[in-house]
Amino acid sequence: MQLPLDYAPDESILAGRVILVTGAGDGIGKAVATLLAGHGATIVLLGRNVKKLEASYDLIEAAGGKDHAIFPMDLLSATPDSAAQLHDAVHTEFGRLDGLLHNAGVLGSITPLEHYEPETWLEVMQINVNAGFLLSAMLMPLLRQSTDARVVFTSSGVGRKGRAYWGAYSVSKFAVEGLMQVLADETESEGRVRVMSVNPGATRTGMRAAAFPAEDPLTLKTAQDIAPAYLYLFGPEGRALHGQALDCQ
Repeated sequence: MQLPLDYAPDESILAGRVILVTGAGDGIGKAVATLLAGHGATIVLLGRNVKKLEASYDLIEAAGGKDHAIFPMDLLSATPDSAAQLHDAVHTEFGRLDGLLHNAGVLGSITPLEHYEPETWLEVMQINVNAGFLLSAMLMPLLRQSTDARVVFTSSGVGRKGRAYWGAYSVSKFAVEGLMQVLADETESEGRVRVMSVNPGATRTGMRAAAFPAEDPLTLKTAQDIAPAYLYLFGPEGRALHGQALDCQ
């Protein structure tokens, strides 16, 4: 299913909802967090770069809402203890969570598997897969406190069909799809938490530029262009979706 990029609901559609966005300091995470806040959501911004998070916070405050929060965390070093600290902070501040967007990720190397550096492989898996598992598992009790929660994993076209030289990134996104499917199946009967994956498609981000350095970025949609698709998922229409692999483009 391709998500609508022209979704333009009432500006209060997310009023009262608390949504955590990883990788909120830049790119798609920043654009989506800003748009969600502009439609009434309270945003918990998670990322490793405090200055970028603060810049996002200022932009999001201007977009609307109030009482947004910053939680610095380097997913490369994320542990059960740091995930538990995140749970406790969100629980203390908000008491529940209505949405979780796993947006943070790293590219790794574009190279044949036989030349892939093991250290880089492990770092990609930690950030793209292990951290997503840790945060999802630890925050699930807070998501269950909501009557209508979303967990959205960021996928990729190379996570649905393997491609030569994409190495750990491709494999990690296959794992993300599996993680999404398992979690969706586990929450199916509850009806409180809806789980899905999204492939943003070719978007004008730093990661895309690193993967395709010869590509003209002006031919790509911006993060702001695709953000309405995420608004659709976190809004009322997203309740009808569960366990699906979705596309923005």
